[in-house]
Amino acid sequence: MSGLTPAALPFFRELGDLKRIHSANAPGSIAQRLFTDAWAALLRGEPAGRVMEQVTAAVLVAARLGDLDFGTLQALGLDPLPVLDRAFEEVAGEVHSAVRDRLRAALPEGRPYAGEVPAFVAALARQPRAGVTCPGRPRIMLQPAENHAEHCLMVAVYGVLASGWHDADPVPVFLSGLAHHLHNAAMPDSGYSGEILLGDALDTAIANARNAALAQLPDGLAQQVSAALAPIGGDATGEARAFHVADVLDRVLEIEQHTRAARLTMNTVLGEYGLVHDGPVKPFHDRILMDAGLL
Repeated sequence: MSGLTPAALPFFRELGDLKRIHSANAPGSIAQRLFTDAWAALLRGEPAGRVMEQVTAAVLVAARLGDLDFGTLQALGLDPLPVLDRAFEEVAGEVHSAVRDRLRAALPEGRPYAGEVPAFVAALARQPRAGVTCPGRPRIMLQPAENHAEHCLMVAVYGVLASGWHDADPVPVFLSGLAHHLHNAAMPDSGYSGEILLGDALDTAIANARNAALAQLPDGLAQQVSAALAPIGGDATGEARAFHVADVLDRVLEIEQHTRAARLTMNTVLGEYGLVHDGPVKPFHDRILMDAGLL
């Protein structure tokens, strides 16, 4: 069993939308920037467990606060912790208690800070995902396409959250998520169609490209990453199972969000979500929309 239930899907969908949330303080989505910051922290020698806790906690609070993170709230003259704690409480109900306690304890540390990163990090941020492909059929194009940095960050975080369901160590699960597409830094993503056309050469191509990326890391970190990646070719360990929950979930929810957007109605936006929300001029706003035929 995967440990996942339909009740948890809204939570994972919300986290996945960090691939699409941007702000003026830095280029790229929140997911892309956290991917970069995670590798910066690992490269400067921070323990992988600490990086896992900081990044995953940052993702949970960003689901509701966006880029109002620890540093930004502090710069605005606020005490960040009460705000971060409220955001964490709103979304963390689906998180296994043991994992939740570790993540809550990381909130006062904020997210990892930026720094030098291996060259593959920027390459993965530039490399689009293939989208929907099938051997013998044309590609289904869904824009904007996510990039590999965004996908890897979300798989890493989803994997941490799934680790409690499989009695898995969340640290190697996190590392395997961050690193499982290292080969795509040098290998453009042609999807399932390309994999089938490469045939027997696929494994060699992936190994060569992955080794080129691993060579950009210090030996100790490269070995740690390689050890985390080793089990995910199957599902024999708890860590591998948590990884695969994360990987397939992110792969499918990324496509599903395009179909959900296509089904969105103004009834939902105005009625359920209160786009024109309560306030002193709401009656006049409603009158405007009624006159325009939008309400």
